[in-house]
Amino acid sequence: MTNPYIKRSLEPILKKAAAEFPAVVLTGPRQSGKTTLLQQLFGRHYRYVSLEPPDVRASAEIDPRTFLELNPPPVIFDEVQYAPGILPYIKEKIDASRHRKGQFLLTGSQNLLLMEKVTESLAGRAAILRLFPLSRREAEGRAQRPLPWEFLPQLSPEKSFAYGELWKGFLRGWYPELIANPMLDANMWHGSYVQTYLERDVRTLRQIGDLSQFQNFLRVLAARSAQLLNLTDVARDLGVAVNTAKAWLSVLEATYQVIVLRPYFANVGKRLVKTPKVYFTDVGILCYLAGLKDPNHAASGPMGGAILETAVLSEIVKALTHRGIDPQVYFWRTMAGTEVDFVVVTGGGLVPIEVKLSATPRPAMASAIKTFQKDFGDKALPGYVVHPGDMMLPLGPGVTALPFALL
Repeated sequence: MTNPYIKRSLEPILKKAAAEFPAVVLTGPRQSGKTTLLQQLFGRHYRYVSLEPPDVRASAEIDPRTFLELNPPPVIFDEVQYAPGILPYIKEKIDASRHRKGQFLLTGSQNLLLMEKVTESLAGRAAILRLFPLSRREAEGRAQRPLPWEFLPQLSPEKSFAYGELWKGFLRGWYPELIANPMLDANMWHGSYVQTYLERDVRTLRQIGDLSQFQNFLRVLAARSAQLLNLTDVARDLGVAVNTAKAWLSVLEATYQVIVLRPYFANVGKRLVKTPKVYFTDVGILCYLAGLKDPNHAASGPMGGAILETAVLSEIVKALTHRGIDPQVYFWRTMAGTEVDFVVVTGGGLVPIEVKLSATPRPAMASAIKTFQKDFGDKALPGYVVHPGDMMLPLGPGVTALPFALL
């Protein structure tokens, strides 16, 4: 039985890119739905070739010109990071008929190596787009729904949100296969995903020697999710060099497993806090690495706040990325310790967002946002306190309590 296709918000952007550029590169984490999306939109008219099998990869690398003659455009080359040597020859083909758009659709799950090669070979010839796992709006069939600061949602009286269902959803995460197949065991799926990721993606990157040590690094990062990340402490706990920990973090960022959130500062000369925070791209993977299997333990345990923050950040990042926008999201923290979890930079100004684990929003929860608004004056837009309950209500001028389900 084939999985039901879930509509993605990136579809119109992808079609537009294929109509305007000779090549489109679609990157994102393994299993985020890149191949499914390309085959859904272009499969009837495009040949499909995966470069992951060793024999196909060898053929592409040893004799790229013949390989391209045998697989002429329009063509989808999947997992192109396995045969990056083919890219200069794709450029040659594109330059021979530059007027033809959408000739090559390429996917890859390693930003680091792939982008280096794409920038060298296909600069000006390729649109580069990213696809993350499903956003909540996509999973619910509302792919194009705006974000709250673009259009404040109304809470309809008949709509209520089951707190337990929300946390079950967080444990499961948003990878398409898990959403399309509710009967799949999420814990087994995540275990298999992490193992495949380590063996296929991480092993190919030169900074990784000991895979089990790298897996320990993943778990340590999960335990410190949403906190200021001191890599010196992490390295000491693991018994590795700080430079090794830095290299490993860059590998996780390059393979889209984590989002490194940097502090927002209005003036480069006045950095408030230099230390970044790290969040996992998918909340289900975070819960798996933290060893959480029960929704009640997840909600009431020490990781509850980090899980909810991860879900909020990942929804914002996915909603913007899947429109072809590079999301500008930061956190803000003063020397006195006042902190706003997320600051989203928009064309109109700065949107401050606090995440609170209590399902009963109170005006005191808006205090950090009010400090931020005071400090940034006209630049600061109305803010939101996102929580897991079902109450949407004002918490004072310019701040609204917003259920996660309406984000």
